[in-house]
Amino acid sequence: MWPGRSHAFTFAWTREAVESRGWRYEVWSELPDAELANIQFLAGYRRDWLFEPDLTEEIYGEAVDEDPPPDRLFDPAIFEEVRDRVGDGETLGEAFDCLAGRPAPLVRAAVLHLLWKQQWLTDLSVPLSARSVLRTAS
Repeated sequence: MWPGRSHAFTFAWTREAVESRGWRYEVWSELPDAELANIQFLAGYRRDWLFEPDLTEEIYGEAVDEDPPPDRLFDPAIFEEVRDRVGDGETLGEAFDCLAGRPAPLVRAAVLHLLWKQQWLTDLSVPLSARSVLRTAS
């Protein structure tokens, strides 16, 4: 048998076995390219412990409201400000610009972490851009 026919046979046999038990059967494949790229990109901002104020204070020996060291990418104070400032329907670009007096890389990191944590939702089926609209998760 050529590979396509053997896969079709295997999927049909598996479907029959699973559905005979009353279970639902689905075959999944890889995500579309844009969605996979967006998720892989946002995964770089997934680590909660980088935003924990108590841990940050313990590691760096500083209060949260002080400026972060120049080599640090995350700032818990900025994280809180961004969460309070960005609203439903704003674009990713507007979110990145919401704290003009703060370091842009730290604001972007906070926005992208909140997007990873699903504080907001956006269409990940198209490449993320400054025009991506943020919706408050319900």
